[in-house]
Amino acid sequence: MITRPLDLASRLRPAPRSFDALFYVNVGALALFFLVFGSRFVLAPGLGVDFQLPVTRGALVSAMTTTSTISVKNSGQILADGLLSMPQLREWLKTEVKQNKHPSLLVRMSAGVPVSVQNEIASAAKEAGFESVIVAAEEPAANPAPGR
Repeated sequence: MITRPLDLASRLRPAPRSFDALFYVNVGALALFFLVFGSRFVLAPGLGVDFQLPVTRGALVSAMTTTSTISVKNSGQILADGLLSMPQLREWLKTEVKQNKHPSLLVRMSAGVPVSVQNEIASAAKEAGFESVIVAAEEPAANPAPGR
């Protein structure tokens, strides 16, 4: 009596004996949710809010569609289909070349990545067989906001 003063267990409904259709609808909705929001097209894993593309005049002039994309952070992390090291990137580039007829690579590099890393990635892509390697950049603002 002391441990169960309100006797709530007697007021609960009994558990259902079998799963009804609503259970399967909920499981299907959850599976769909995780499949859609786990996609690399919805969320880029590992890219934080501090990821900034370099600003360059004429960035929009050289814009074109590419068949493959990688991201490189300041810390040296390379993100393609997951976190890759440089040897793993070379293998990934070779498999990407085999999958596409006219392969081209877009490299989204954070603004503080050293040029030596950019050159190493570009040379690895050319060795793998990519026709073009494009480094992503943003166009500078036309009218910067005045300061206070």
